[in-house]
Amino acid sequence: MTAPRLVAFDLDDTLAPSKSAIDPRIGDLLIALAERVEVAIISGGQLAQFTSQVVDRLPDAAPQTLSRLHLLPTCGTQYYRITPDGVSTVYAHRLTDDQKSRALAAVEAEARRLGMWESETWGDILEDRGSQITFSALGQRAPLEAKLAWDPTGEKKNSLRAAVAERIPDLEVRSGGSTSIDITHRGIDKAYGMRKLSEQTGIALDDMLFVGDRLDPDGNDYPVLALGVACRAVEGWEDTADFLDELLPALSERG
Repeated sequence: MTAPRLVAFDLDDTLAPSKSAIDPRIGDLLIALAERVEVAIISGGQLAQFTSQVVDRLPDAAPQTLSRLHLLPTCGTQYYRITPDGVSTVYAHRLTDDQKSRALAAVEAEARRLGMWESETWGDILEDRGSQITFSALGQRAPLEAKLAWDPTGEKKNSLRAAVAERIPDLEVRSGGSTSIDITHRGIDKAYGMRKLSEQTGIALDDMLFVGDRLDPDGNDYPVLALGVACRAVEGWEDTADFLDELLPALSERG
């Protein structure tokens, strides 16, 4: 592709270790990138995660540069921009109370039935993110080592996803992070978020580049690849940083 007009990133294990703050090197690179093109972050996490991991860790930058940052929590069911007054809401498509209650009941019941409801966890297993219900097998604050050891092949998480999906066919159930399941409105995945980016910015999908660590067919970044968006697979934030070091010189300054 020609030089992209917008570069979008997954968050956990692409820009930072899971649930961790970005390294200062990534912060500097994101600002340098935003001085040239539009920059988006799209993930299953909620806005608070985006804020603590990324926004609060960015170096000082001109308002014009920060205005080029697009935040899409819960895979694009929410959309935010950064303004001089703080984070501003573009839209938020929330689940109804009935949808939330059925999603919470279904994922807990199936996790217990399959022996995946752990007794020792780091934080809440279930989380209401407004537009998304998230199940985290070891809790929201589980250390990376524990999460990697819980389901190294992804088999447990995929079996849980399939079982929950059968119980609530009117909702979308998909694999999230290394130990998580996300439930949203039907048709919601990262491809949905990329389409919304295109609608909001007027930038064609062919002029976008997506960077993620889970572009394999079972990964939550795969829908972007299947959509036909140019993608770059990475393995951790250091790999992303090295790629940006290569990409930035190829991008001309944009006004």
